[in-house]
Amino acid sequence: MVRKPSVAPVLSVRIDSAVASAGRAPERWDQISAATANSGTYRLPVGRGHSGPSVLRVQVLLNRSLFSAGMLDGVWGRNTQNAVLWYQGREGLARTGIVDSATYARLVQTAADSAMVTVEAHTLTADDVRGPFITIPTDIYEHAKLRCSCYESLSEKLSEQFQTGRNLLRKLNPGVNLDSVAAGDTLFVPAVRAADARAAGEVAQLVVSGTDNYAQALDAGGRILYYFAATLGASYDPSPDGDFYVMSIHDNPWWNYQPKILASVPDDRPSAMIPPGPNSSVGRTWMSLSVPHYGIHGTKSPETIGYAQSAGCVRLTNWDAAFLSRRITPGTPVAFRDTRAGSGPASRNAAPAVRDTVRPAAPATRDTVRRPAPAATPASAPRDTAHHPAATAPRPVTPAAAPRDTIRRAPPAAPASTTAPRPASPAARDTVHRAPAVPSTAPRPAQAAPAPRDTTHRPAPAPRDTARARTTTRRG
Repeated sequence: MVRKPSVAPVLSVRIDSAVASAGRAPERWDQISAATANSGTYRLPVGRGHSGPSVLRVQVLLNRSLFSAGMLDGVWGRNTQNAVLWYQGREGLARTGIVDSATYARLVQTAADSAMVTVEAHTLTADDVRGPFITIPTDIYEHAKLRCSCYESLSEKLSEQFQTGRNLLRKLNPGVNLDSVAAGDTLFVPAVRAADARAAGEVAQLVVSGTDNYAQALDAGGRILYYFAATLGASYDPSPDGDFYVMSIHDNPWWNYQPKILASVPDDRPSAMIPPGPNSSVGRTWMSLSVPHYGIHGTKSPETIGYAQSAGCVRLTNWDAAFLSRRITPGTPVAFRDTRAGSGPASRNAAPAVRDTVRPAAPATRDTVRRPAPAATPASAPRDTAHHPAATAPRPVTPAAAPRDTIRRAPPAAPASTTAPRPASPAARDTVHRAPAVPSTAPRPAQAAPAPRDTTHRPAPAPRDTARARTTTRRG
């Protein structure tokens, strides 16, 4: 795609600290247009309570600096605030959460935006406007009958493609019916990061925060390479707490809807298989973790990221989940921190010790390999049954994750009996060798009193299959 500004940019920034310090918003959301977004004149500082062209400009610069605040909307909210704070910390700037002239200048540099383009003209292709578009039933069992969880409208598809809300897309294209555009038409859209954009360095670990609602990808030195706004579990359906690792990565996954592991659904409801697509509850990407039924995935509602609560999994926007999945491999460590006071499942699986063997030789190899279809898994297998791979199979787990499977565990102890042992059957008694009877004139030897029966109550043994216990398998 060739980026073409809608107007010739004017390279200037208006600094108005008095407006920001007084808490008055210098701009309004309804002032956003393709012209104002690319005017090159932006009001700084910008921060909490603000909206308008300058906020949209900051959100686009963050996005292209690989710090995603989720859906672009031109409104300063929690996701933008947190992204700015962590960006400032990485760059060695004062962590104020306000974009002043110093933070703005650094954003322009890391976004490689010398042309000052916030909005670009995009000519729609046949792929951009291709359906199918369907109506998704509200009933989950009717949804399961569909052949795909496809987009419901063209405007929904376009807003996700350009990582923005439909209201903002309409604001940038006044008078245009986004559901009726065709190939060859031109739209003004946010100039978001390129699909193949990469930071300088390889991901060594993911860190997920339940307090600040983010997922970060760090290099071996702890530097943030990628930042994503995220949604995590609630206190009644918490995310796991501790250290795990990525088991497998699936594109276009089926969703195995299981009421027994969802706190918000009655347990007696039947299960269902929901077809893949952007309007599945797990979106278009599933990264399975080494704790059963939990993963990192997309969503059908990008506007809720950072503001809603999940059933324990890590939700990202569909575009951020796909972007992250192309920059990690099976075996990547995942550390959960501050997840609802640590009330989620405890850490049980450390990451593989050897990290160098998990990565392919080159990033391009990882992105272009076609994956075979998965083998069917028996219902009783101890695996992640919350999601079932679709036609696109998981990326194969490399030998680095094998040590987890080779740990030998002692078999569980047999449950203790609550009653005394039964006497041997008559047949068994007949086969026991006995000494000759003592003559009747000899005194009979004293016989020991029979041992008292063990009537002590013992608790029933714990169930062996703890992977399916409801308290540790809530997710979604």
